[in-house]
Formats: sequence, structure tokens, C-alpha cells
Amino acid sequence: MMNAAKHFLLSDESGAVTVDWVVLTAAIVGMAILVLTPIAYGTGSVSQGTADYITSVNVGYGSNP
Repeated sequence: MMNAAKHFLLSDESGAVTVDWVVLTAAIVGMAILVLTPIAYGTGSVSQGTADYITSVNVGYGSNP
């Protein structure tokens, strides 16, 4: 009885494409998180450096605060 049910479930392929799409989408999202996390943390220091430079530039009008 149990072997027949196991054989039926393992041989049935309906829904296999859905499982493939779920796994593929999860892999793409996982890789995107791995790639974008260091970029997100790296932009903070770059933007702060740019802001510091822009603040220090004397444009000849008044004085920089």
C-alpha cells in the first residue's frame, strides 16, 4: 500500500514546472541579495565623501557654513 502511494507521488509530474519556477526565482533573489548588499553598504561612505567635498568647495559667493 505504502509503496504504491510513494510510486504514484514520485511518478506524477503535474506541477513540476511550478516547482522549477519557485526554485529558479528563489535562486535569482538570493543572488541579487548577495550582490546588492555590499553595494548598498559601500554607497554610504562614498556619498558621505562626496557631501564633504561639496561642502568644502568655495564657490566665491559668501562663506560656506
